[in-house]
Amino acid sequence: MGFAYFLRRAARYWGDLPAVLYRDQVLTYRELDERSTRLANALLAMGLRQGDRVAVQSRNRPELVEIECALYKAGLVKAALNPRFTAAEASDVVENCQPRVLIAGPGYTGYSPATRGFGSVETFVAIGKDAAGYAAYEALLAQGGTELPEITPAPGDLAVLHFSSGSTGKIKAAMQSYGNRLAALRKMLMGMDSPPRPGDRLALIGPVTHASGMLMQPYLYCGATLVLFEKFEPADFLAEVARLRITHVFMVPAMINMLLAEPTLASADLRSLRTLAYGAAPMAPARIREAWERIGPILSQGYGASESTSGVTRLSTADHAQAIASCPERLASCGRALGETEVRVVDDQGREVAVGEIGELVIRGEDVFQGYWGEPALTQEVLVDGWLRTGDMARVDAQGYLYLVDRKKDMIISGGFNVYPTEVEATLYQHPDVLEACVISVPDETWGESVKAVVTLRPGRQASAQSLIAHCRERIADYKSPRSVDFVDELPKNASGKLARKLVREPYWQGASRRVN
Repeated sequence: MGFAYFLRRAARYWGDLPAVLYRDQVLTYRELDERSTRLANALLAMGLRQGDRVAVQSRNRPELVEIECALYKAGLVKAALNPRFTAAEASDVVENCQPRVLIAGPGYTGYSPATRGFGSVETFVAIGKDAAGYAAYEALLAQGGTELPEITPAPGDLAVLHFSSGSTGKIKAAMQSYGNRLAALRKMLMGMDSPPRPGDRLALIGPVTHASGMLMQPYLYCGATLVLFEKFEPADFLAEVARLRITHVFMVPAMINMLLAEPTLASADLRSLRTLAYGAAPMAPARIREAWERIGPILSQGYGASESTSGVTRLSTADHAQAIASCPERLASCGRALGETEVRVVDDQGREVAVGEIGELVIRGEDVFQGYWGEPALTQEVLVDGWLRTGDMARVDAQGYLYLVDRKKDMIISGGFNVYPTEVEATLYQHPDVLEACVISVPDETWGESVKAVVTLRPGRQASAQSLIAHCRERIADYKSPRSVDFVDELPKNASGKLARKLVREPYWQGASRRVN
């Protein structure tokens, strides 16, 4: 049994219930099953074969749910581009994974066979509005038959390429297999505080091409409704919770911070909400306590990565309640190992460290990814003796609660998105006025961590912080661009002459209890 079977069964059980709500659109389970089957058949009729990649770029809308279901049914590989990628980043990703089809939402139909990196794309498909050189999505569906393709992917077959920036600044693709994705579904269903029931409603606010999308299949499995938001506006979200009687929501901490700053929160009707899950970035314990008091005792959180396919640990609602009542230090924990996952904290030789000591977090389980697409050396570096080396420094207490302390490498997590300083620095170095640049994270009340550039200018140059930020935003996604710039006469170096990033970072984190926020 796999995702195709689960959806067909859901259509039989709950055919007239809404599977997806988006603005005034309603997509029932029966419609989702039929439309995704038509799309699967239409893609196969083009000559696509199991393992071929289909690239997707769009803001949240119902077609993204149909596309994921269709690709599972056809045994094809979803290569989902973050809707916040710049054109240059999209070109890099597409050139790397070589998709045969691109399906693009409104605002993303500017690519063509002449676009750098898009030479492998044979068919361009537009969702919604017509676009020159693009086939219409609805016309494509109309061409497909309604018989389920006779394809059963094996557990080791590739299902998804999940893109994120690499430690070298290069965007990398984590290979998640069908077995990984099914293991993730099992783990999520086993670990939920308030498992969804038919008719429950899950708000998906972040891009479903990103962390939010991991919740789609588990909730469809249970007969719940996915409520898609194109963007997050706190007042609008609070109103929609009351109007639609939303029961579950997943947020990154930055969204919770924005909710807490929203004046209408005090009068909002949140009685329908049973679970507010948060993750993708650490959250300050003080903000957790405030959210518990002002939003409700419904919080749960998880830690995971694209390399782990799903959550690795979970701090349940009961854990939150106990921490607030009698163990406040536990609010800094990201929880305990979830489901089938094994978790260890090890030293540089791979030996498990003692309770309370700091080491690197490593994990093992059926949902650990298959490696990085086209990067065998990097894959060997992170997959060692069956364990995924996360690069996160952590400690574990006697009860098995995990505490993230720092990152072995210098990745920044801002608003739930991964940012690697070297990529931002490389962009800054393209500016003619920049002599040296060091990019670091600094504490941020809204985003958890914010990207800061500390820059030395060439002699006689007068670049402003605003001009450097604008320079970056023209070349890389806005979430990667610095939000602030400080200027110094000289950046510190280590004994070998390399920039000493930790020395640059240290003054901004004085007084912080941990080095991730």
